[in-house]
Amino acid sequence: MSLACSRSLFFTLFIASALVLGVSYYLEYAVGLKPCGLCLLQRVCLALLTAVCLIASVHGPGRYGALVYWLLGIACSLAGTVTAWRQVLLQGDPARQLSACLPNLTDLFASAPWTCVVQLMFKGTVDCGQIAWSLFGLSIPEWSLLFFVAMMIVGVYQLLRLVRISVQRPLGGDSSHRALVGD
Repeated sequence: MSLACSRSLFFTLFIASALVLGVSYYLEYAVGLKPCGLCLLQRVCLALLTAVCLIASVHGPGRYGALVYWLLGIACSLAGTVTAWRQVLLQGDPARQLSACLPNLTDLFASAPWTCVVQLMFKGTVDCGQIAWSLFGLSIPEWSLLFFVAMMIVGVYQLLRLVRISVQRPLGGDSSHRALVGD
């Protein structure tokens, strides 16, 4: 994988992630939608993915660096996918009894470990189950799910491509084929 290809792909993914992050802030501050806890977790995953892509595009990694960056990107995308999938499930089951409210997130983080706060967020609130905005019949968590799945597909494809190239051409000057005894 050439350096230019790796850099340009990471930069393209950075631009896409930054645009989606910008849209989330636009919907919050310009349109006036209030994000729930799961929306905020998705935004954190998106911000981490954006940061990984930016750092990778500036760094211009070699083979092993690209492997690390793709693994980090896949991990961020997977976390975002799980969070968005949970919110889609909460929105799809209106009969489920959701807790009326959670205490303020800053109070929760101050009084409880972050793992407990994330567990409380995944249980869901009434805010997480409501569909406040949609585009082409898809809610915000469904769009988020599509984006994270697309990013994960790109990451897995590039990771598999990188592994295939590494198997075909090792880093050192050694051949990838075993030498015959008679040679």
